[in-house]
Amino acid sequence: MKRILVTGFEAFGEDRINASWEAVEALPDVIGETEIVKWCLPVEYDRVEGCLKGFMEELEPNAVVCVGQAAGRTAITPEKAAINWMASGTADNAGVKYEGVRICDDEVAADGYFASLPVEKIEAVLKKAGIPAQVSYTAGTYVCNRVMYGLLRYLRQQASPIKGGFIHVPCSSDQGAENPRLPSMSKEMIAKGLETALEVIAKA
Repeated sequence: MKRILVTGFEAFGEDRINASWEAVEALPDVIGETEIVKWCLPVEYDRVEGCLKGFMEELEPNAVVCVGQAAGRTAITPEKAAINWMASGTADNAGVKYEGVRICDDEVAADGYFASLPVEKIEAVLKKAGIPAQVSYTAGTYVCNRVMYGLLRYLRQQASPIKGGFIHVPCSSDQGAENPRLPSMSKEMIAKGLETALEVIAKA
């Protein structure tokens, strides 16, 4: 049986919940003939990549889909690329803050990597299903971009056949209820969007 590793993030800052992990937890354990393995990542610049690599080596998945919350977005946004840069005015859950440094500064480190997931196909299928979606060309410069860059660099270094990428989701309706000015999407629609995206990835 094929296996897809899907990760979300723990809550961070003052938030009680993280829409990404809520949605990942709600996914079925099997989609078609593909096993879905779910795991929660720490919102920590300096731990997140090592945590993901260790679990990947243990699990040996066919694809890895990292999911993160993007406050302010109104659609599910599969990310096209990650960049070699960390910059945020917000500290992570370990209190670490980077204000403009490269993730990796060795001579062979690329400035960016493209996702190997079929992001345009995911966008098209989600839209056809009535779920707001749009390919994004920036995963930001916070921990989400950090783990996406690290994932894609690792797969490239290993010449791995594993497909990898990142999907951002809006805040959930529960978060929107606490802050009416915050764009949000129902938990059910976010989870359905992720399940639909995974169906596309499994077929690919």
